Amino acid sequence: MGNSPRMVRISSAALLLAAMVCSIAAPRALAQDSPPQALYTVVPLENSVTPEMVAGAVAAATTIPMWNYSVTSPLDGHVYSGSMVGRSAFFNGARTTNVPTFLVPLIIKMPDGGTFDPTVADASCSPGGTPLNLTQNSPMMVPVAFTMNGVGVGTAQYVDAYQRANFWSNVSVTGNHYHTVLSPVTTLAAVTVTVPAGKGATFATTAFGGCNPIGVMTFNWFDGFVTGTLLPALAAQGVGPTNFPLFLMKDTVMSTGNSPTFPSGCCILGYHGATGFPTQTYSPIDFDTTGIFNGTTNISVTSHEVGEWMDDPLGNNPTPLWGHTGQVNGCQSNLENGDPLSGTLFPAVTAPNGKSYQMQELAFFSWFFRQSPSLGTGGKFSDNGHFTSDAGAVCM
Repeated sequence: MGNSPRMVRISSAALLLAAMVCSIAAPRALAQDSPPQALYTVVPLENSVTPEMVAGAVAAATTIPMWNYSVTSPLDGHVYSGSMVGRSAFFNGARTTNVPTFLVPLIIKMPDGGTFDPTVADASCSPGGTPLNLTQNSPMMVPVAFTMNGVGVGTAQYVDAYQRANFWSNVSVTGNHYHTVLSPVTTLAAVTVTVPAGKGATFATTAFGGCNPIGVMTFNWFDGFVTGTLLPALAAQGVGPTNFPLFLMKDTVMSTGNSPTFPSGCCILGYHGATGFPTQTYSPIDFDTTGIFNGTTNISVTSHEVGEWMDDPLGNNPTPLWGHTGQVNGCQSNLENGDPLSGTLFPAVTAPNGKSYQMQELAFFSWFFRQSPSLGTGGKFSDNGHFTSDAGAVCM
């Protein structure tokens, strides 16, 4: 999905640092029976914060560690520059980077009484455990042995393994020494978010065979609340620009208009953003138990957004035009590595807790910039080989 504007208006919704028992109000009827689509978006860093300012903050360690790259695309001969999380994959050597990460469960309370709580067990729709516990113990947080395109890339968290595979021709020469890790991961107490009237609602999903109702908030209200109220309130607990907060929701998505709608104008399941100076990166993510979105399961939303945060942390890394794949019907020109393969899952992986997880497949750097041969594992252009060639001619 294309870039979304940042909302400058701040909500007055209250923050309550306590968990609540889940209760679902009678969901409202659907206006139509068109199935909803799982969508993802990005809130890029505002233009007033220049690359030079960000570079200075990185050097001063007042924001997360990032490295810069410049690549000439053979497609158009243009030089494209951007930044990624961690340390450069183009410098050989032991370059492990740990990014302190906060996992923040959000209990969403809708104005119609619907409550969506990722800390509560749901034996019917999420029998494996609570969304919070399943996320904490998933390959997004816990290292697992990964093979990507027939190449063992080591024991790592999924997005760390992806990044190794992404630049395999560079990092493999040092063996198992290049990593970018979410560590330490600290889970904070659940935060209750009370959505104001007109900005959220509960809807039934039975028309699509859904297991649970779904909560829908307006995107602009919610992002304004995250950046203007939630992040400042969590600063006392250590959440700030030098770490990465992940806001975990259950069966809660966002619509694009000024009022909550479903299934039209819906559904953004997750996004990542960057704001302010020193720059704070962040990502709200949904753990879906409704089962109504094709190609979406347990932590696939998390993998999509953390993967994009890793390779496009400020949301403004430019690329040659690409499109007509994944969720993109038209053309895009940014390094959002989840969008071209939205709905395409990586093969199931069993974590140490014995649970099976499926992350989303992610596109490689070489796919966007039309590099041949690919820098990635097996000469492929995505981490499970769905893309066997680059993005092709300029998107029209």
